[in-house]
Amino acid sequence: MKDSIHREITPLKENDCFLVFDRVKQDFNFPVHFHPEYELNYISNAEGARRIVGDHIYEIKGDELVMVGPNLYHGWEDFNNDPKKQIHEITIQFPHDLFSSDMLNKNILNPVKELLFHSQRGIAFSMSTIRQVKEKIVSLSQKRGFDSFIELQTLLYDLAISREQQLLTNLSFQRSPDFYNSERIEKVYNYVRENFQKKIMLEDAAQLLNMSVVSFTRLIKQRTGKSFIDFVNEIRLGFATRLLIESNKSINEICFECGFNNLSNFNRIFKKKQGSTPSEFRSSFTGMRNVY
Repeated sequence: MKDSIHREITPLKENDCFLVFDRVKQDFNFPVHFHPEYELNYISNAEGARRIVGDHIYEIKGDELVMVGPNLYHGWEDFNNDPKKQIHEITIQFPHDLFSSDMLNKNILNPVKELLFHSQRGIAFSMSTIRQVKEKIVSLSQKRGFDSFIELQTLLYDLAISREQQLLTNLSFQRSPDFYNSERIEKVYNYVRENFQKKIMLEDAAQLLNMSVVSFTRLIKQRTGKSFIDFVNEIRLGFATRLLIESNKSINEICFECGFNNLSNFNRIFKKKQGSTPSEFRSSFTGMRNVY
């Protein structure tokens, strides 16, 4: 890995709508990076390579399709992949202002609006979705002019309505919340972010919305798919993973600074969510602490 997570200057010019890179290669040699553009990455024949998106690390099992939002760390690197295999990679980049807010607020484009918001945490699409849209992605690299722009919009809409999307980063790793469509959940999210270092009581959070504990618990589960304690822990983990990447603080310091009550509990929750211990996670980012 290189010495830092760097900001990439993409070839997109001010008046460009999007770029498509279609490459065949044998290895991943571009470091973890970020840029203000949205990016959609299709990768084939790279089983065993490692994907890094925000604080999410994953070994590729087969073909994959991932979307990342503006300024989210991302990169793919050689890991257990076969260096003799030819990797096929198609990357699509488009600027954050390609679709105006007025346009996205139209009812018909609401799914695309949600897709763009959720991409701030990184989205991995299912194999069934990949099979459905692969032909469009390949053809997009071959089209020109206005037809290519229409094809991009169609592709984004297909992805927006696809099932089994997986959000990759922890809630608070990206500092922009994606609860734009729920004022109550956003209010709770902001409350937890402001108090994550302290003990957070379920009763206090429920009172914040003038709800009973039972109704509040049901709301959190319905809107986030998580229990309240899991919701709080994921926000705390977002801060913890960022500190592990960007600071030299000890794991013990980070544990208590992020509101976990003891080190063993922190290690257990971290490994369950991240698939590795805090020290293992940090070692994966060794030499990549500085962001500029």
